[in-house]
Amino acid sequence: MTHRLKLYFQLVRLDKPVGILLLLWPTLWGLWIASDGLPDVKILFVFIMGTILMRSAGCALNDYADRDFDGQVKRTAQRPLAAKKISSAEALTVAAVLALAAFLFVIVFLNTLTIYLSIFAAFLAASYPFTKRFLAMPQAYLGIAFGFGIPMAFAAVTGKVPALAWWLLLANIFWTLAYDTEYAMVDRDDDVKIGIKTTALLFGDYDVVAVMLCYVVFIALMAAIGVYLGFAWRYWAGLVMASIIALYHFTLIKSRDRDRCFKAFVHNNWLGFAVFIGTAAELAR
Repeated sequence: MTHRLKLYFQLVRLDKPVGILLLLWPTLWGLWIASDGLPDVKILFVFIMGTILMRSAGCALNDYADRDFDGQVKRTAQRPLAAKKISSAEALTVAAVLALAAFLFVIVFLNTLTIYLSIFAAFLAASYPFTKRFLAMPQAYLGIAFGFGIPMAFAAVTGKVPALAWWLLLANIFWTLAYDTEYAMVDRDDDVKIGIKTTALLFGDYDVVAVMLCYVVFIALMAAIGVYLGFAWRYWAGLVMASIIALYHFTLIKSRDRDRCFKAFVHNNWLGFAVFIGTAAELAR
């Protein structure tokens, strides 16, 4: 039983929590801005738990969708489902249980608008793994899925979703394009062989340029949001730090080395953290 639980733990990537953080930071940006820096503890708890549960469910469903591909990719060949250590039915059951748990949190603690939005968010999470078959830019779709906690946060706090929430979501899409292209650069050779579509393949020789342009657009949109909200130096300090981190990522990915590209992807956690700390500090004054 303990061995089985360990395999499920690996299936949902709880041993690799960076994905949770990349999903959580945008949600916290939205939650802090929507609540003017004072989020309700209950709502904060629900969003943190929902993020952990839905990311975990998404990983299980992603491995089910990619079960015929992961075994052919060096980085993913030893995942429990790809290595046939668990069955497809087990992976789907784990995904369903975790998604249901996340939905119950929303139903019990949040308002009707947030419940409706959570249904759409679940659809995004469930459909994303299959977009790599036909979308040239599945990373953009992932950006919507990973950022949908932003409109949900505004809905939970204010009962509506203002234009500001959608601008934050748009900024997150460009950030996701940047870091998930770095991630895709790790598997470029394998993805060519198995026919998976990614932005790393779409951008080709311009992949590094495209990543940096996505960072620039992300920072520009976040700066515009800061101006609109009248934020002062604390917020701008966070954006400056995020910009420095993005430049550091350039030094990692410019050689297109697999390990360095993966390091840049993982390091994006600190970029999201920098934006959050700047936002929280600004709203705490």
